[in-house]
Amino acid sequence: MAAIDHDIPLAAYACRAAHSRGRLVAEQESPTRTPFQRDRDRILHSGAFRKLKYKTQVFVYHEGDYFRTRLTHSLEVAQIARSICRALGLNDDLAEAVALAHDLGHAPFGHAGEDALNQSMAPYGGFAHNEQTLRILTLLERRYAGFDGLNLCWETLEGVVKHNGPLVPPPPGLALAPTILAFRHRFDLEYQTWPSAEAQVAALADNIAYDNHDLDDGLRAGLFTVEDIAAVPLVGPIVARVRAMYPDLERPRLIHETIRRLIDAMVTDVLTETGRRLAALQPGSPAQIRLARGPVVAFGEAMAGEERGLRTFLMERMYRHFRVNRETSKARRVVRDLFSLFMAEPACLPTEWQGYLMKEGGLNEADSGAAARARTIADYIAGMTDRYALLEHRRLFNMDARV
Repeated sequence: MAAIDHDIPLAAYACRAAHSRGRLVAEQESPTRTPFQRDRDRILHSGAFRKLKYKTQVFVYHEGDYFRTRLTHSLEVAQIARSICRALGLNDDLAEAVALAHDLGHAPFGHAGEDALNQSMAPYGGFAHNEQTLRILTLLERRYAGFDGLNLCWETLEGVVKHNGPLVPPPPGLALAPTILAFRHRFDLEYQTWPSAEAQVAALADNIAYDNHDLDDGLRAGLFTVEDIAAVPLVGPIVARVRAMYPDLERPRLIHETIRRLIDAMVTDVLTETGRRLAALQPGSPAQIRLARGPVVAFGEAMAGEERGLRTFLMERMYRHFRVNRETSKARRVVRDLFSLFMAEPACLPTEWQGYLMKEGGLNEADSGAAARARTIADYIAGMTDRYALLEHRRLFNMDARV
């Protein structure tokens, strides 16, 4: 059965579901959903997506229910990506699928957990959440009878793996991650080209979302005040305008009004700059987007500079705040302890994961021996939520804890 086509009104440079390059394992198409809609639904129903509810964005889950998690972040990225795509005539189903999947590979405790796991995995090829996302999508989600992973479309996998740009040649001093390198021989995602415009939108929507919700969460957590952001590029003038319009506005409304206007300013700038680049390139197909010399979806120069200023402020006043540092320090120790223990005593792993270790090459075709063991243990730890990692650590290191 041919794929249905719900995306006829799209721009010439948009990815059309009916023209998808297909799946690694051929399947009968759905009579009611396009391939990209089906990808989105598979991601939403995956176990890895559900776990994002209890994975750290900045604050560990137990610090409060009102702070963002990886789940709420992914939903916000998807919403922003859909809005931008609709304005540009792009395929919002594809962008939504990429946005919802882009953080599936994050370890517990956010970047602190990823850094600790990367350090532990350094002798075995390292750990990166982008590689782990590909492992989840193509191997670790073991739910379907006919294949491992979710068997997503070429365009969705391409967008997830390359959403920050081409991977070949790799940046100086780096090499392609083992799973990404090995997958190239199974399903060539053309690592040397830019991704689709839809994937580029998802990447920039990611930046917009975390800039704004980290600012929002930092204010709510009391790491800095509205007065502190008065001199921050882009944000300060917006706060001043809101206060001029609503001089008696209470603080929670002032924060929300500032954040929504900041998101709008960033999205508007993306649409303006992207429109300018598209007009210069005049692409007639998605292939011309991929072969362009640079990204077509971007901030303008002024906005890019102001956004860097906002990130500098957040780095200094939020990500390096002593309260955050204390939590991330504990998180790194938890991850390192778990990895070291399982490497030394794999019999402490759950029975299912011991079974994976018994397989030749573990869960990774690219590794063998100690590297295979390490990668399988990293898969187990990376799949943990924050609270499960804390519970597992307690069970393994506290003599009075119930196993």
